Amino acid sequence: MKILLIGGGGREHAIAEGIKKSKHNPVLYALMAKKNPGIAALCEDFLLEKETEVAKIVEYAKARNIEMAFVGPEAPLAAGVADALWEAGVPVVGPKKACAVIEFDKAWARNFMKKYGIEGCPAYEVFTEEAPAHVFIEKLGDVAVKPSGLTGGKGVKVMGDQLPDLKAAMEYTSELLEKGPVVIEERFIGEEFTLQAFVDGKNLAFFPAVQDHKRAYEGDLGPNTGGMGSYTDAGEILPFMLSEDIEKAKKIMQHTVTALHEETGTGYQGILYGQFILTANGPKVVEFNARFGDPEAMNVIPLIETDFIEIMSAVVKGTLGNLPVKFSRKATVCKYAVPAGYPDNPEKDSEVIVGNIGEASVYYASVYEKEGKIYTTGSRAVAVVGCAETIEAAEKIAQNALENIQGKLFFRKDIGTAGLIQKRIDHMKELRG
Repeated sequence: MKILLIGGGGREHAIAEGIKKSKHNPVLYALMAKKNPGIAALCEDFLLEKETEVAKIVEYAKARNIEMAFVGPEAPLAAGVADALWEAGVPVVGPKKACAVIEFDKAWARNFMKKYGIEGCPAYEVFTEEAPAHVFIEKLGDVAVKPSGLTGGKGVKVMGDQLPDLKAAMEYTSELLEKGPVVIEERFIGEEFTLQAFVDGKNLAFFPAVQDHKRAYEGDLGPNTGGMGSYTDAGEILPFMLSEDIEKAKKIMQHTVTALHEETGTGYQGILYGQFILTANGPKVVEFNARFGDPEAMNVIPLIETDFIEIMSAVVKGTLGNLPVKFSRKATVCKYAVPAGYPDNPEKDSEVIVGNIGEASVYYASVYEKEGKIYTTGSRAVAVVGCAETIEAAEKIAQNALENIQGKLFFRKDIGTAGLIQKRIDHMKELRG
């Protein structure tokens, strides 16, 4: 079977690996903006092209007689690549534009949640003008400020974190309003977690929960990034969660998929990513994404025991309800090596040398290959994943691998460590009283 993968980051490297493990011996093709050495090594052929060039993607898929496609990042989904491929007779794992809007228009997503009474929605308003936005910020008193459109995971700022006070929240709102609508909502206090699922339009197959670490420096300090690393526990839930927390989050996602079909008349087929915050009153929705998280994909894809191509086929045929999707009961820790100076002033075009990484898996992200050497682009460079019976053992595998990668890079040593996880457990205990 000929499969086309769209995207060229660490998440897509993990997807490519999942596809290639299938017993159906798929032939993999890729379309990516820069040559990712990890993906290129797994492909029969690839095209270097912008991932939003919909007509060129369709042309390439037809020329290679592609039978099924998987869209990794959000930008091609927002550009309508899934719609165009389906029209060309190529089934796609990745939602059509009418459903992918849940990620690329945050104002739409909140209004949709409100309309269908989907649980976990904050008090919020959408603004296009400064004066009423400032009044609402004052009224709520503790807010998150979000640009409505796509920002690569870096546009949201919250009080008590990146925004020291009401004045800062107002100033940031004014800055964003010059570019488009802004969503202002109450700030939730708790512990974030991600729940991802394969969706066939009706049925959802859930992955284990993951916790990502957005801040650049150890101890959760510094600027926000796309994600410096993440971990899962052996089983469905994270150490600070209760089983009812995940059940509530699953219900919210199931309700969302049903409501999306009702709202758009289109079945959501692909990956649904729920970013939740676990509060004293249970899980609340930070946002939905229309694709795998990065780094979260790298934690969960290696755990899939069911054949990846069979899952993809069930997603596009609407038969996921008949396929038990199974996962290994292991813990994973993913850590990113990023360029020196990242995210504000990253070193570009510096060489990365991956040495002996032991038992870890390595995923190439924002790098490019030239004359057999690998170089940074300025975004997250290389991720390593340790997989073991416990989080502690998985962390050691990942950390050992990182220390054998050379270059002008840095990483967070604390992700997946007992100390950081205990902080999460204590925080939730305190919130729950």
